[in-house]
Amino acid sequence: MQTSESGPTPRRLPRGRHALSRAEVERVHRDRLCGAMAQAMAEKGYVGTSVEDVLKRARVSRQSFYALFSSKLDCFMAAFDQAGLLLFLQLQEAMQSEGDAAGQGTAQGEADAAERFERVFTAYLEALAAEPAYARLFLVEVFAAGPEAVRRRTRVQRDLAASLADLMGVTGDSGRFACEVVVAAVSSMVTPAVAAGDLEALRAIRAPVIEHVRLLLRSGVMDG
Repeated sequence: MQTSESGPTPRRLPRGRHALSRAEVERVHRDRLCGAMAQAMAEKGYVGTSVEDVLKRARVSRQSFYALFSSKLDCFMAAFDQAGLLLFLQLQEAMQSEGDAAGQGTAQGEADAAERFERVFTAYLEALAAEPAYARLFLVEVFAAGPEAVRRRTRVQRDLAASLADLMGVTGDSGRFACEVVVAAVSSMVTPAVAAGDLEALRAIRAPVIEHVRLLLRSGVMDG
């Protein structure tokens, strides 16, 4: 099953005179350019995408582009941050729901940790499925964008592992390392499905990963 690489395009500015501030105009242009960067790379890849490709999709002038970004790479990094923000907001919502459940007296323990992981991991997969162009940028094209992009991707992955450990109530070094391994493994598993635009393959990862994490919890690997 193939996904569409075209995601929602940020709104265009109204024609003629409008009451938007300069900061708001720049924000709209930035959003459009980031979305256009993701869409262009979904079609052509990072190397094959030019600034002109982005401008055509965003319908933003070259002058406006260079008022916001110094280069294609600069725009890519902004789009990468936007992809990370979209993912974070989805996971934050799922984590908040888990926190509310715990606050209402949900018992803590192995079963509940597994349920928390299942909910958040499902939200992660659905976030990737909902934004295929940004998902590709975040997981695939980042490696073509150069060392700084890869370093930023590594920091994001490390932050995700730390958030997973907090979610699961893991405090020991060995348990937190296990969370890093889980996050790295998930990243390597979802990337081919995202690269292929295959939603069916992406969602098929859900069940075996959840079962494996349950096994890790039962074995005590994530206790230390």
